[in-house]
Amino acid sequence: MLFRSGCAIRFACLFMLSVPAVAANLADTVVMVKQSVVAVGTFQQDRAPPSKFIGTGFVVGDGSYVITNAHVIPPPLNTENREVLAIFAGEGVQARSRSATKVMVDPKHDLALLKISGQPLTPLRFGDARDVREGDALAFTGFPIGVVLGLYPVTHRATLSAITPIVIPAAHASELNVKSIRQLLSPFMVFQLDATAYPGNSGSPLYEPETGRVIGIVNMVFIKNTKEHVLSEPSGIAYAVPGEYIIRLIKDAGLVP
Repeated sequence: MLFRSGCAIRFACLFMLSVPAVAANLADTVVMVKQSVVAVGTFQQDRAPPSKFIGTGFVVGDGSYVITNAHVIPPPLNTENREVLAIFAGEGVQARSRSATKVMVDPKHDLALLKISGQPLTPLRFGDARDVREGDALAFTGFPIGVVLGLYPVTHRATLSAITPIVIPAAHASELNVKSIRQLLSPFMVFQLDATAYPGNSGSPLYEPETGRVIGIVNMVFIKNTKEHVLSEPSGIAYAVPGEYIIRLIKDAGLVP
């Protein structure tokens, strides 16, 4: 009995030692990823407040570009009052705005590539989205409730629950519209996650906890409205567009991912 007790104690100690190692790995990754996550919105000097948050984005390429969701890009700006598209880099009171310009948009996959002013920031690198499997552990970092509590990135763990078509065929013809018909004609697969995300998370990088390599981009409006329009209450499900479409957009713009 003493021998068995000793083995059990040693096994328990080894198990306890292994748990912090996994947590520390993600913690180290978050420190790295946060340097590349930015808020996306508009800036107008004579507005109160001058900064308006819309969604999240992350730095790619040579550090002078940001990827976000196309629906995060605001409608026509109030140029008469000098409103400009902007990103906000940094954390808390250290956050600073930078002007941004739209380079290219992929409306089908709800993606937008922006060019930002100023010195290059730290870009994120991409993993192969085709290698991920249902059940894989992932994470995403962004601004779920905008700047309500200050500009501090928030990280969520997520499991890849399913790889599923963006649109589900309608049960009745009355449920069809121009948008749903267009999606049915050219569907694509998206990542379903068992995590709660909010509209402010739109544009957040979805990445591998161990490496920080991006395998998708969280989308909380374009996809969720398509997949869950029949639900009266928000669910604890999030969706992401696979990274292969982001890479394609970056390459189409003549850049290196």
